[in-house]
Amino acid sequence: MSLLEIDRLDVRHGLLQAVRGVSFNVEKGETLAIVGANGAGKTTLLRAIAGAHEPAGGTISFGGREITGVPAHRRAALGVALVPEGRRLFAQMSVEENLILARAAGRSGAWDIDAVMAAFPNLQARRKAKAGSLSGGEQQATAIGRALMTNPEILMLDEVSLGLSPLAVDRVYASLQTLMSSGATIVLVEQDLRRAMKAADRIICMLEGRIVLEAKRGEVSRDDITAAYFGIRGRHGSAEANP
Repeated sequence: MSLLEIDRLDVRHGLLQAVRGVSFNVEKGETLAIVGANGAGKTTLLRAIAGAHEPAGGTISFGGREITGVPAHRRAALGVALVPEGRRLFAQMSVEENLILARAAGRSGAWDIDAVMAAFPNLQARRKAKAGSLSGGEQQATAIGRALMTNPEILMLDEVSLGLSPLAVDRVYASLQTLMSSGATIVLVEQDLRRAMKAADRIICMLEGRIVLEAKRGEVSRDDITAAYFGIRGRHGSAEANP
């Protein structure tokens, strides 16, 4: 049984259908990367899984239980965590205070402040600093750490490298690699195809709200993904892959 199961999911923004009949599964311990151009529906999809956007159709199941109608705070208590695009930290609160807030999910587990500091050592010297004073990379590390403080079963990250310097991206991915090696289940939306192809066990490409390519790492080339990204029919995927 898959940890996360998405079946024919439709999500709308008013009259705009942002996600169209999307179906896929995520296995426990897997890292799945979702790529696609701006407006492809990636962020809306993650928000729907996290409970921040109500679907218009289809189902979401987690751990064998359908959660399509379950509110976001209850999904967090079940082990679903989202690091949103833009990070959305409390700017006037310290790094440590932002992390402590995440305990409200009420899940027990190995992740506490010390564990987060060990995973993101660049935060140790900044733990008392206000989040608004941090660099982009430090803010991203804090946002990921805050999600980990809920001791999630699945960690979803939206636009991991967006707006970060190459050095900051390197640091964030070094820490993520530690999480992946520990058996964490991760779904990441990433604009950097090279990073996505290197980090993920499997890659999904979305176009205009649909999945147009889905393949395991090593079974798909950068050219295949680029073709799907721009809607060009290729060897591994087409617009018919998930009508």
